Parts: sequence; structure tokens; C-alpha cells
Amino acid sequence: MKSSSTKRPTQSDVVLAAGVSRATVSYVLNDQQNRIPISLETRERVLEVMKTLGYEPDSRAQSLRSGDSKTIGLLIPDIHNPHYWQMIDGIEEETHKAGYDLIVAHSSVDKAREEYLIKALSRRTIGGLILVTAQHLLSDYIIERLRASGRPVIGVNAPGFDHHATDYRQGTKEALKYLLKLGHERFVFINGVADLKIGLDRLEVYVQVLKQKGFPEAHRHVETCGFEIEDGYQAALKVLSKKPRPTALVVINDLLAIGAIRAANDLGLQIPKDVSIASFDDLPISSYVTPRLTTVRRDNRAVGIAVTKLLLERLKNPKLPPQRLELPTEFIIRESTGEAPKNERKEERGKRKG
Repeated sequence: MKSSSTKRPTQSDVVLAAGVSRATVSYVLNDQQNRIPISLETRERVLEVMKTLGYEPDSRAQSLRSGDSKTIGLLIPDIHNPHYWQMIDGIEEETHKAGYDLIVAHSSVDKAREEYLIKALSRRTIGGLILVTAQHLLSDYIIERLRASGRPVIGVNAPGFDHHATDYRQGTKEALKYLLKLGHERFVFINGVADLKIGLDRLEVYVQVLKQKGFPEAHRHVETCGFEIEDGYQAALKVLSKKPRPTALVVINDLLAIGAIRAANDLGLQIPKDVSIASFDDLPISSYVTPRLTTVRRDNRAVGIAVTKLLLERLKNPKLPPQRLELPTEFIIRESTGEAPKNERKEERGKRKG
């Protein structure tokens, strides 16, 4: 009785059908025609035979022969946060163009799980790692383990290797300058990150700028919360229910700001007539919520492309000096910010004079 299964074509089948040597097929497969002279006609014939036979090379065998795994590992903190989706999009585009596969893992913003996954990824047969961590700094043990693996590592918010760092300081200054120009005098900063050090480039500038403008207790006007959209909602609900109510919320990221918009609506407040909301990241949804969100933009897709190019360059040239990337931010004004309520401004000035 004949088996109904079809035998998978092998490299030997390609050699026989194309009438060439095994070395020729191997060099065409690995794009190494420079090692022996292969005519364009021969190369096209080999590729056409592969297509006709439906031949797929065994990537594991290729990795063993070349010493280069055509797989990149990626760790992100939270699969549910669209902030990281754009980054993955850029990373996947570049890995695909370079002929690499991508393995994605997420830590659910849990430090212990993050370290477990880094160790698990470092044990796999991969060419390199891109780490987008929830921690500001990795433990010395993890850093040493990664270095001992000999694989290139690119960190996003994770110094210790080649890394990308976004500095929101200038964007934060621009956002606060704009809100102050609109007459706002009662601010609250909603701060929800897994590691408080990650948000210092925004929080420190917030406190510094407001102190310089005559608000000495700016550090008290900070509401610390969790990192999920519900946390942003609850934090905004709390601060907007207080008297006197803040007229401007500066929120650590767009996801929490969307929760804050919902909270303001549920309290019967109009944005920006009663309260202005400004944020950071510029998620795709931020220009579609009502009202559209004023935000400091970081091009996450461009970040993904840039860190992947850096990793691929490191794979080609392991002796490169340490690299640090920093892409600019951009302050984008939309509908969620407007002039401070006039009666609130008069009341606040009266208190400050008194």
C-alpha cells in the first residue's frame, strides 16, 4: 500500500534536477556566489528548480554549517500595549529583509519573568537579541550571562550593550511651555510605569520647569499609579474629583491618557474647556480618540528599524565600538489642550497673591 504523504524534496534532488554540484546549490542558497564563479544563468536555473520542486532549506542545518542562526530574539514588556506594536512592525520589516526570522516573547511587565525569558532566549540558537525591558537597568547577573553568550544584544531603555534611548526632556519642556502659555496654573502629573526611573526624563523636567515658573511644590502634584489603561482612568478620576481641580494633566504615556480622557468624560468634564490633557508617545489611536490627543511623539516604528539595523551591523562586524542611538521627539498639538478656564485662573492667582 502506497503512503499518501509526499516526500519532501532534498538538496540532492535540486542538484540532480539542475545538473550542478552540491557546492553550487549551497552557495546559491547562502548567497555566496563570490566564493566560486557562478554565472547568472546557472544561479537562475538553480532558483527555478528550487521553486518547481518546492524545496525549502533546513534553517537549522544552515545555521550549523554557517555558524549564523538566521533568527533574532525580541523581548518586550507588554503584548497588550500598542506602544510596542509599532516597534515590532519596524523590527519585523528589517529582519525579514535581511532573511532572518523573528521570535517574540513578552514579560507581562514582571521583573522575574523578564529575567527568566532573557535566560531562555539566550539558550536558544539565535543570532542576536533585541531587549525592550520594563526595567531601567538589568541585573549584573543577566548582563554577564548575555555577554558570556557571545551574541550581539541591542537594548531599548536597557544600557549595558549597544542601545537606543529616547530622551523626552526637550519634548516635555515644549509641552509645559505650551500649557503655561495657555494660562494653566494647576497641574498634575500622572506617572504610571513599571520602573519609575524609566519616566524620569519626563517627571524631572515637569518638576523643574514648574518650579522655575513659580510653582515651588510641583513635586507634590504627582499621582503615581500602575501602567495599565485602567490605572490611568482611576488616577485621573481621583485627581479630577479633588477641589480645587487641576486644569491640566500631564500623563506619562498615551495609553494612560486615554484612560484619563474617559475619566474626565465620566465626571461630566469637557476637554479642553474644563481640563487639558497632554501626553507622550503618539500611538496611532491618539489622533482618533475624542478629543484628539496632544502628545510628544516618538516614532516607534523608526526605533524598531534603527535598532534592528544596528543589530545586523553588529552581526557583520562584532568589533564595532559600543553604539548608542537616540531618535528625536516631536511635540504635536491637537484638540485635548486649550486655554485654562478663566475663572480658575483668577482664583488661583488670588490664592498665590494671598
